[in-house]
Amino acid sequence: MATQTKTDPIETATAKVAEFNEKATENGKKAGAAYLDSYEKAVVQFADSYEKAAGASKVEWVQTLAATQADFAREVTKAYTSAARELVAQ
Repeated sequence: MATQTKTDPIETATAKVAEFNEKATENGKKAGAAYLDSYEKAVVQFADSYEKAAGASKVEWVQTLAATQADFAREVTKAYTSAARELVAQ
């Protein structure tokens, strides 16, 4: 007769919960990274469009102001997403 080992239901449930938590954390990190990529891309595209639209004005100070604002938006977004990616990676 083969011997059967009894598994404790609490141990089984604990293992399943731990596995679920690991998968949820992994999926959360993937979703966070995807969000950050989309956010960064959208802000950069908006800044590029803003700068291009201001460039059509042919007024130098408007072009300069728009370029400065667009550069600022890109740099802030880059810093924000970089810091957020470090947090997501942990």
